[in-house]
Amino acid sequence: IVPRTLGSLGYTMNMPEEERYLMTKSEILAQITTLLGGRAAEIIKFGEVTTGASNDIERATKLARGMVTQYGMSETFGPMGLETQENQYLDGRNVFGGSDQSSALVDKEVRDILQQCEEEAIKLLNSNQDALERISAYLLEKENISVEEFMHLLKAA
Repeated sequence: IVPRTLGSLGYTMNMPEEERYLMTKSEILAQITTLLGGRAAEIIKFGEVTTGASNDIERATKLARGMVTQYGMSETFGPMGLETQENQYLDGRNVFGGSDQSSALVDKEVRDILQQCEEEAIKLLNSNQDALERISAYLLEKENISVEEFMHLLKAA
């Protein structure tokens, strides 16, 4: 976690433990849950949300949408590909190839994934309140935290 980058109050960078090209469904869901952790902490501590998690929400939504439309990880559509990447060397935008009805179902499933992951993040933080307090206090004092420092505070809690 690094402080105050241009246009934001901070940034969380996930460093891969090893070089990987594939992610499992459970790994993507864990990543989405992690991305929604800051918003979940706001809900727990302040009872409302701020605009601070906008980039995290954007990234989480992109992952959830990819699960449903590209990776065949959908409960509703199964292994059906609904989006294709149009000329990845130019603009690389995704093009939806389903009906309006399918589009509405995609939106619902993406929303359900995000909601379930946010609920999981809230549950995890609620069960680790002491760690949340220790890590928050550390960040308020130092502004930066490494994975080693984070894990030390988590285990101490």
